Amino acid sequence: MNFMLLKLPAGALLAFAIVAVPAFAHDPAGPTQAAAAGAHANPHAATQPDQGHAAPTAHATPAIDSSPLAAQDLSRYLFDAARAGDVEVLKSLLARGVQVDARDERGSTALILAAYYGKADAVRTLLDAGASPNLGDSARGNTALMGALFKGEIESAKRLLADPRTDVNARNAAGQTAAMFAALFGRADLVEALAARQADFALTDASGATAEALARTQGNAALADRLAALSRKRGG
Repeated sequence: MNFMLLKLPAGALLAFAIVAVPAFAHDPAGPTQAAAAGAHANPHAATQPDQGHAAPTAHATPAIDSSPLAAQDLSRYLFDAARAGDVEVLKSLLARGVQVDARDERGSTALILAAYYGKADAVRTLLDAGASPNLGDSARGNTALMGALFKGEIESAKRLLADPRTDVNARNAAGQTAAMFAALFGRADLVEALAARQADFALTDASGATAEALARTQGNAALADRLAALSRKRGG
């Protein structure tokens, strides 16, 4: 996807890369290319949700071929529609038999993409269609909830948290949980919602850091104190 420089809490360093941006299947211009660039990060920085997907463009809503389903691969359109938040296209594709938890070439599901791009109505549509909220992307194991927290997509995060199937203590490949993403990126407004879903704030990531410790590394003392209190409360 097109890389967008995000404003992070003070002291947060994230690895990033600008990669090839694939065009949509119906775009005659073909794929565009961007130069690769990168910088590496604080060991406590959250691994980013999949950064390799094209951002929505003016051509984001795909025209669906009316030829038989067996003669075409419709799953690629599911990911375009998720990025664009096109609920009607999503419903049409799912009605035609496209698997709701299909993965794109980078291992992300449509739900992960919809949450990352802040398409809350698409998130709801996919959840209602049975999409699993706990699948992680292939690269780093980040879930849809982690992606929403990383980007600060509050409405998408709330829709995921409202689904009783969402495992708020799911971990990515680095052992990080949604609470740790909230701590790293200062999502104080979602900490209480995580607590209401029985998030375990005492869990540690692969480096041994808790959500409280991660908030303190970002200089967010108020959030760290709240996380410490919630951890004690849950522990009795």
